[in-house]
Amino acid sequence: MRYVSTRGRAAPASFSDILLEGLAPDGGLYWPEAYPRLDRADRAELRALYAAEGYPRLACAILSRFADDLPSDDLLALCRRAYAPAKFGSADTVPVTDLGGGLHLAHLSNGPTAAFKDLALQLLAELFEYELERRDQTLTILGATSGDTGSAAEWAMLGKARVSVFMLSPQGRMTPFQRGQMYGLDDPRITNITVPGAFDDCQDLVKAVNADAAFKAAHSLGAVNSINWARLAAQVVYYVASWLRVTRDDDAPAGFCVPTGNFGNIIAAHIARQMGFPIDHIVLATNENNVLAEFFATGRYRVRAAAETVATSSPSMDISKASNFERFVFDLVGRDAAETARLFGAVLPAVGEFTVTPDLLRTARTAYAFSAGTSTHADRVATIRSLYERTGVLIDPHTADGVTVAEHFVTAGHADAAPLVCMETALPIKFADTITEAIGHPAPIPERFAGVLSAAPHTVDLAPGDGPERVKEIISGRGV
Repeated sequence: MRYVSTRGRAAPASFSDILLEGLAPDGGLYWPEAYPRLDRADRAELRALYAAEGYPRLACAILSRFADDLPSDDLLALCRRAYAPAKFGSADTVPVTDLGGGLHLAHLSNGPTAAFKDLALQLLAELFEYELERRDQTLTILGATSGDTGSAAEWAMLGKARVSVFMLSPQGRMTPFQRGQMYGLDDPRITNITVPGAFDDCQDLVKAVNADAAFKAAHSLGAVNSINWARLAAQVVYYVASWLRVTRDDDAPAGFCVPTGNFGNIIAAHIARQMGFPIDHIVLATNENNVLAEFFATGRYRVRAAAETVATSSPSMDISKASNFERFVFDLVGRDAAETARLFGAVLPAVGEFTVTPDLLRTARTAYAFSAGTSTHADRVATIRSLYERTGVLIDPHTADGVTVAEHFVTAGHADAAPLVCMETALPIKFADTITEAIGHPAPIPERFAGVLSAAPHTVDLAPGDGPERVKEIISGRGV
């Protein structure tokens, strides 16, 4: 398996080579040169494997198709460490609940930081440690978070002696629990940098620092955001696991509804479908920051400034510039790297938007099975309340965006008899205010998170106007 850049000017590379990188040298994103294809017999084999040996073995079987340069025994050992029952509460790892009416909920948030990001980042940490030891190297992770990636990455990298983490987050845009999980860590290898503005401003700083090739090489910069291909590959596994749980036949279809802001979670469903899994609907859910829903409705992708990015009660989706959307558009335009580079490297920075042709929009909806919807704060509160009263299942506001859109999708008659699986994003303990508004009290906090809200913060705070040079100073130790 070789990987190419969406912008076509970087040389193809192996999984091991791109594991420790973020953006490709040409500013694009790494993507498989071709998707590994699975037929009915392959799917039957995976079903038997999952039933007999569980999630770590399934993860190894899927990931080996993307990381064929890693010894299979080593990869299996990494998967077993990443998905140990002690980290995810049980050997089940990703249970699925039937919500009734054809809807299901995949529980992705039983990991160390109560967010779906743990499922990818626990594995990514093991992969990093393995590859860095093989190469006798160190790695400096530079990332941006809108809420959960930061804490999941930092907790996954704790104790990894060859890894340092610099994580950018938007000032005042995360919940107290999310801030406590991140900023409460007091570790010399972890630095939390707060940025005035929105998540997109954090993401822009990360990209600007990575664009300095000399600095990137000197400090061995890598990524844990979903711009890192290995993280997306790990996310494919839980779509396969969820499909296996809600189907009994190896040709039986299922759909997925995914709340997303950065297109990083939902594109893993796209990958699974391109691999040959019978996924008949990929339903995208946004909050009030509906850039992606607007695209799938109109074909227009219009990036919005930080001032236009609304602070909502599902803050991890308060994003108006979806990094992983470039990967989908690369497929949509027939893997035309020159056209992708024109749209994302030239058109988008210059005018802030582009519009695809009606034929391409039709392809996105039909050949790639995408549709989209939007949810509001009132929708989130009503969905959390009604689902809790009806089933006893309590969900967080981001998951509520997904369930809201999924219910509308089914009600509108778009779904058939195939199950539609809503992908959970986090546990409701992170969002006390919205949960209290919905059901009259916050979700109970498990004992393992008891000290999160009282932890003293450890941050480096950027001032308005601070740019990538200030971030470079902090990384190099000259500006902390």
